[in-house]
Amino acid sequence: MTDIQELLLSRIRDVADHPEPGVVFKDITPLLADPAAFTALTDAFAEIATRTGATKVVGLEARGFILGAPVALRAGLGFIPVRKAGKLPGATLSQAYDLEYGSAEIEVHAEDLAAGDRVLIVDDVLATGGTAEASIQLIQRAGARVVGVAVLMELGFLHGRPRLEAALDGAPLESLLTV
Repeated sequence: MTDIQELLLSRIRDVADHPEPGVVFKDITPLLADPAAFTALTDAFAEIATRTGATKVVGLEARGFILGAPVALRAGLGFIPVRKAGKLPGATLSQAYDLEYGSAEIEVHAEDLAAGDRVLIVDDVLATGGTAEASIQLIQRAGARVVGVAVLMELGFLHGRPRLEAALDGAPLESLLTV
């Protein structure tokens, strides 16, 4: 394990039975509260954005906003929020998808992405891959190209990687931690 992985992992706490019995929630708020850990995470993601040639960073609601915005700023790129349906004013594009516990819909402002944009998607956790896969479809429908997905941690036991790699069509999926 690398030094950055040890630092990040040491700042993530497990919360049993959240949001329902039997689930162990990975709480990143201690990581966000630690300036050294948050800076290390932001720097690692900004390096991925630079390496992939991204021109925009998309953050997935809600923790992807917290992680993606400073990455975009650090890398000198625009930031685009992908939100739950009904949260954005004006014209939007939407994409429905299935979750572990039901279904959902995400949206992006129709004018925020265009042909020629190269997008890095940033989020905290890769679980089953449903939300990230839907965001890839949404970004592609807007005419932009997804150049990668960067997540803080991947829950390997949920097997989201194969699903997401198929949707990425050769673009990298980078996870700083696998638990």
